Amino acid sequence: MEQSFAPRAFATLGHPDRLAVFRLLMRLAPQGARPTELAALLDLRPNTLSHHLADLTATGLIQVERQGRSLRYSVNLTATETLIGYLALDLGRGRPDLLATLPRPPAPAPDRPWRVLFLCSGNSARSLMAEALLRDLGEGRFAAFSAGIRPAAAANPMAQEVLARNGHDIAALHPKPLDSFQTPDSPAMDFVFTLCDSAAAEDCAPWPGQPITGHWGLPDPARAPGTRAERALAFAQTYGALRRRIAAFAALPVASLDRLALQSRVDAIGAPPATEG
Repeated sequence: MEQSFAPRAFATLGHPDRLAVFRLLMRLAPQGARPTELAALLDLRPNTLSHHLADLTATGLIQVERQGRSLRYSVNLTATETLIGYLALDLGRGRPDLLATLPRPPAPAPDRPWRVLFLCSGNSARSLMAEALLRDLGEGRFAAFSAGIRPAAAANPMAQEVLARNGHDIAALHPKPLDSFQTPDSPAMDFVFTLCDSAAAEDCAPWPGQPITGHWGLPDPARAPGTRAERALAFAQTYGALRRRIAAFAALPVASLDRLALQSRVDAIGAPPATEG
Protein backbone atom coordinates (compact mmCIF):
# COMPACT_ATOMS: atom_id res chain seq x y z
CA MET A 1 0.00 0.00 0.00
CA GLU A 2 2.79 2.43 0.93
CA GLN A 3 4.61 1.78 -2.38
CA SER A 4 1.65 3.05 -4.42
CA PHE A 5 0.35 5.64 -1.97
CA ALA A 6 3.63 7.37 -1.16
CA PRO A 7 4.53 8.58 -4.70
CA ARG A 8 1.02 10.01 -5.18
CA ALA A 9 1.15 11.69 -1.77
CA PHE A 10 4.59 13.21 -2.39
CA ALA A 11 3.52 14.45 -5.82
CA THR A 12 0.43 16.08 -4.36
CA LEU A 13 2.38 17.73 -1.55
CA GLY A 14 5.00 18.92 -4.03
CA HIS A 15 2.98 22.05 -4.77
CA PRO A 16 3.71 24.78 -2.18
CA ASP A 17 0.08 25.83 -1.80
CA ARG A 18 -1.18 22.25 -1.41
CA LEU A 19 1.53 21.67 1.17
CA ALA A 20 0.40 24.82 2.99
CA VAL A 21 -3.21 23.59 3.01
CA PHE A 22 -2.18 20.21 4.38
CA ARG A 23 0.11 21.79 6.97
CA LEU A 24 -2.66 24.08 8.20
CA LEU A 25 -5.13 21.19 8.45
CA MET A 26 -2.53 19.30 10.48
CA ARG A 27 -2.35 22.28 12.86
CA LEU A 28 -6.14 22.21 13.17
CA ALA A 29 -6.36 18.42 13.53
CA PRO A 30 -8.48 16.57 14.24
CA GLN A 31 -11.31 19.11 13.85
CA GLY A 32 -10.38 20.56 10.45
CA ALA A 33 -11.98 23.66 8.93
CA ARG A 34 -14.41 24.94 6.32
CA PRO A 35 -13.10 26.14 2.94
CA THR A 36 -13.94 29.77 3.70
CA GLU A 37 -11.84 29.60 6.87
CA LEU A 38 -8.93 27.97 5.06
CA ALA A 39 -9.04 30.50 2.22
CA ALA A 40 -8.95 33.41 4.66
CA LEU A 41 -6.12 31.97 6.75
CA LEU A 42 -3.99 31.09 3.72
CA ASP A 43 -4.96 34.11 1.59
CA LEU A 44 -5.97 31.86 -1.32
CA ARG A 45 -8.71 32.44 -3.87
CA PRO A 46 -11.70 30.15 -3.23
CA ASN A 47 -11.52 28.50 -6.67
CA THR A 48 -7.77 27.88 -6.27
CA LEU A 49 -8.29 26.41 -2.82
CA SER A 50 -11.07 24.21 -4.19
CA HIS A 51 -8.66 22.60 -6.68
CA HIS A 52 -6.07 21.98 -3.96
CA LEU A 53 -8.66 20.42 -1.63
CA ALA A 54 -9.88 18.17 -4.45
CA ASP A 55 -6.34 16.96 -5.17
CA LEU A 56 -5.57 16.30 -1.50
CA THR A 57 -8.87 14.48 -1.05
CA ALA A 58 -8.34 12.35 -4.14
CA THR A 59 -4.94 11.30 -2.82
CA GLY A 60 -6.48 10.34 0.52
CA LEU A 61 -4.41 12.73 2.64
CA ILE A 62 -7.50 14.66 3.73
CA GLN A 63 -11.17 13.84 4.05
CA VAL A 64 -14.36 15.85 3.76
CA GLU A 65 -17.57 15.72 5.77
CA ARG A 66 -20.82 17.57 5.14
CA GLN A 67 -22.10 19.49 8.13
CA GLY A 68 -25.48 21.01 7.32
CA ARG A 69 -24.99 23.26 4.31
CA SER A 70 -21.22 23.43 4.59
CA LEU A 71 -18.25 21.12 4.09
CA ARG A 72 -15.51 20.55 6.63
CA TYR A 73 -12.12 19.26 5.55
CA SER A 74 -9.78 17.48 7.94
CA VAL A 75 -6.58 15.48 7.82
CA ASN A 76 -6.83 11.73 7.30
CA LEU A 77 -4.60 10.79 10.23
CA THR A 78 -4.43 7.12 9.20
CA ALA A 79 -3.08 8.02 5.74
CA THR A 80 -0.67 10.51 7.29
CA GLU A 81 0.59 7.86 9.69
CA THR A 82 1.14 5.54 6.72
CA LEU A 83 3.18 8.18 4.90
CA ILE A 84 5.31 9.00 7.93
CA GLY A 85 5.82 5.31 8.63
CA TYR A 86 6.96 4.79 5.05
CA LEU A 87 9.50 7.59 5.39
CA ALA A 88 10.82 6.40 8.74
CA LEU A 89 10.66 2.62 8.44
CA ASP A 90 10.86 1.84 4.73
CA LEU A 91 12.94 4.61 3.21
CA GLY A 92 14.76 5.25 6.48
CA ARG A 93 15.02 1.55 7.38
CA GLY A 94 14.22 2.46 10.98
CA ARG A 95 17.71 3.89 11.55
CA PRO A 96 18.00 5.18 15.14
CA ASP A 97 20.00 8.21 14.00
CA LEU A 98 17.00 9.27 11.88
CA LEU A 99 14.40 8.46 14.51
CA ALA A 100 16.25 10.02 17.43
CA THR A 101 14.47 13.34 17.01
CA LEU A 102 10.96 11.86 16.90
CA PRO A 103 8.77 12.75 19.90
CA ARG A 104 9.13 10.66 23.01
CA PRO A 105 6.64 10.33 25.84
CA PRO A 106 6.94 13.24 28.27
CA ALA A 107 9.15 12.40 31.21
CA PRO A 108 7.53 12.32 34.63
CA ALA A 109 7.91 15.64 36.39
CA PRO A 110 7.90 14.88 40.12
CA ASP A 111 10.01 17.93 40.97
CA ARG A 112 8.03 20.58 39.06
CA PRO A 113 4.56 21.30 37.69
CA TRP A 114 3.66 20.48 34.09
CA ARG A 115 4.25 23.58 31.97
CA VAL A 116 1.38 24.64 29.70
CA LEU A 117 1.40 27.50 27.18
CA PHE A 118 -1.79 28.94 25.67
CA LEU A 119 -1.34 30.78 22.36
CA CYS A 120 -3.63 33.28 20.68
CA SER A 121 -3.27 36.08 18.18
CA GLY A 122 -3.30 39.02 20.62
CA ASN A 123 -3.04 37.36 24.06
CA SER A 124 -5.57 39.86 25.37
CA ALA A 125 -8.63 37.70 26.09
CA ARG A 126 -8.93 33.94 25.44
CA SER A 127 -5.36 32.95 26.26
CA LEU A 128 -5.27 35.17 29.35
CA MET A 129 -8.50 33.56 30.56
CA ALA A 130 -7.00 30.13 29.96
CA GLU A 131 -3.83 31.05 31.85
CA ALA A 132 -5.82 32.26 34.87
CA LEU A 133 -8.15 29.25 34.79
CA LEU A 134 -5.41 26.63 34.70
CA ARG A 135 -3.41 28.48 37.33
CA ASP A 136 -6.39 28.28 39.69
CA LEU A 137 -7.96 24.96 38.67
CA GLY A 138 -4.66 23.12 38.38
CA GLU A 139 -4.09 23.19 42.14
CA GLY A 140 -0.33 23.47 41.77
CA ARG A 141 0.06 20.59 39.29
CA PHE A 142 0.47 22.95 36.33
CA ALA A 143 2.44 26.11 35.58
CA ALA A 144 0.29 28.14 33.19
CA PHE A 145 1.62 30.62 30.63
CA SER A 146 0.11 32.53 27.71
CA ALA A 147 1.45 34.49 24.75
CA GLY A 148 0.37 36.19 21.55
CA ILE A 149 1.60 35.99 17.97
CA ARG A 150 1.06 39.75 17.76
CA PRO A 151 0.40 40.70 21.38
CA ALA A 152 -1.98 43.53 22.16
CA ALA A 153 -0.91 46.53 24.19
CA ALA A 154 -3.08 45.55 27.15
CA ALA A 155 -5.54 42.96 28.39
CA ASN A 156 -9.11 43.30 27.16
CA PRO A 157 -11.16 45.02 29.91
CA MET A 158 -14.09 42.65 29.42
CA ALA A 159 -11.82 39.65 29.83
CA GLN A 160 -10.51 41.18 33.04
CA GLU A 161 -14.06 41.77 34.25
CA VAL A 162 -15.24 38.20 33.71
CA LEU A 163 -12.11 36.81 35.37
CA ALA A 164 -12.40 39.09 38.39
CA ARG A 165 -16.11 38.35 38.71
CA ASN A 166 -15.28 34.65 38.91
CA GLY A 167 -12.69 35.11 41.62
CA HIS A 168 -9.44 35.05 39.63
CA ASP A 169 -6.51 37.31 40.47
CA ILE A 170 -5.86 39.45 37.38
CA ALA A 171 -3.06 41.64 38.74
CA ALA A 172 -0.25 39.88 36.88
CA LEU A 173 -2.13 39.06 33.65
CA HIS A 174 -0.86 40.93 30.62
CA PRO A 175 -0.16 40.21 26.91
CA LYS A 176 3.26 38.70 26.19
CA PRO A 177 5.07 38.08 22.88
CA LEU A 178 5.51 34.52 21.68
CA ASP A 179 9.24 34.95 21.16
CA SER A 180 9.71 35.52 24.89
CA PHE A 181 9.03 31.79 25.26
CA GLN A 182 11.37 30.74 22.46
CA THR A 183 14.74 31.90 23.76
CA PRO A 184 17.47 29.44 24.83
CA ASP A 185 16.71 30.29 28.46
CA SER A 186 12.95 29.78 28.16
CA PRO A 187 11.43 26.92 30.16
CA ALA A 188 10.61 23.86 28.05
CA MET A 189 6.87 23.41 27.63
CA ASP A 190 5.07 20.10 28.18
CA PHE A 191 1.86 21.24 26.44
CA VAL A 192 1.13 24.01 23.90
CA PHE A 193 -2.47 24.86 23.00
CA THR A 194 -3.65 27.28 20.31
CA LEU A 195 -6.96 28.98 21.01
CA CYS A 196 -7.54 30.70 17.66
CA ASP A 197 -7.13 29.58 14.06
CA SER A 198 -4.71 32.37 13.17
CA ALA A 199 -2.33 31.28 15.94
CA ALA A 200 -2.54 27.67 14.74
CA ALA A 201 -1.75 28.79 11.20
CA GLU A 202 1.33 30.76 12.22
CA ASP A 203 4.62 29.51 10.79
CA CYS A 204 6.36 28.86 14.11
CA ALA A 205 9.50 26.80 14.60
CA PRO A 206 9.01 23.37 16.19
CA TRP A 207 8.94 23.53 19.96
CA PRO A 208 11.98 22.15 21.79
CA GLY A 209 11.21 18.86 23.46
CA GLN A 210 8.16 18.24 21.22
CA PRO A 211 5.40 19.07 23.72
CA ILE A 212 1.91 17.67 23.31
CA THR A 213 0.01 20.18 21.19
CA GLY A 214 -3.68 20.80 20.71
CA HIS A 215 -5.98 23.22 18.92
CA TRP A 216 -8.79 24.42 21.15
CA GLY A 217 -10.17 27.06 18.79
CA LEU A 218 -12.88 29.36 20.08
CA PRO A 219 -14.46 32.47 18.51
CA ASP A 220 -12.87 35.73 19.56
CA PRO A 221 -15.29 37.38 22.03
CA ALA A 222 -13.66 40.74 21.33
CA ARG A 223 -15.15 40.58 17.83
CA ALA A 224 -18.69 39.92 19.06
CA PRO A 225 -21.17 42.52 17.74
CA GLY A 226 -24.00 44.19 19.60
CA THR A 227 -24.49 46.17 22.74
CA ARG A 228 -22.11 46.13 25.66
CA ALA A 229 -24.34 43.62 27.42
CA GLU A 230 -24.30 41.34 24.37
CA ARG A 231 -20.52 41.57 24.12
CA ALA A 232 -20.18 40.87 27.84
CA LEU A 233 -22.30 37.75 27.31
CA ALA A 234 -19.88 36.60 24.58
CA PHE A 235 -16.99 36.92 27.03
CA ALA A 236 -18.92 35.01 29.68
CA GLN A 237 -19.70 32.21 27.21
CA THR A 238 -16.03 32.01 26.16
CA TYR A 239 -15.00 31.86 29.80
CA GLY A 240 -17.50 29.05 30.41
CA ALA A 241 -16.27 27.04 27.41
CA LEU A 242 -12.65 27.45 28.50
CA ARG A 243 -13.47 26.54 32.10
CA ARG A 244 -15.09 23.26 31.00
CA ARG A 245 -12.10 22.34 28.86
CA ILE A 246 -9.46 23.32 31.37
CA ALA A 247 -11.23 21.58 34.23
CA ALA A 248 -11.25 18.39 32.15
CA PHE A 249 -7.58 18.86 31.27
CA ALA A 250 -6.55 19.56 34.86
CA ALA A 251 -8.25 16.32 35.94
CA LEU A 252 -6.14 14.18 33.57
CA PRO A 253 -3.68 11.74 35.19
CA VAL A 254 -0.88 13.16 33.03
CA ALA A 255 1.96 11.19 34.59
CA SER A 256 0.25 7.84 34.04
CA LEU A 257 -0.81 8.35 30.40
CA ASP A 258 1.42 7.59 27.43
CA ARG A 259 1.88 10.14 24.65
CA LEU A 260 -0.77 8.64 22.38
CA ALA A 261 -3.36 8.56 25.16
CA LEU A 262 -2.53 12.14 26.15
CA GLN A 263 -2.94 13.37 22.57
CA SER A 264 -6.26 11.57 22.27
CA ARG A 265 -7.54 13.16 25.51
CA VAL A 266 -6.33 16.61 24.46
CA ASP A 267 -8.08 16.29 21.08
CA ALA A 268 -11.31 15.17 22.72
CA ILE A 269 -11.26 18.07 25.16
CA GLY A 270 -10.72 20.48 22.28
CA ALA A 271 -13.82 19.36 20.38
CA PRO A 272 -15.62 22.27 18.67
CA PRO A 273 -17.94 24.30 20.93
CA ALA A 274 -20.97 23.09 18.98
CA THR A 275 -20.44 19.60 20.41
CA GLU A 276 -20.16 20.78 23.98
CA GLY A 277 -23.10 20.46 26.31
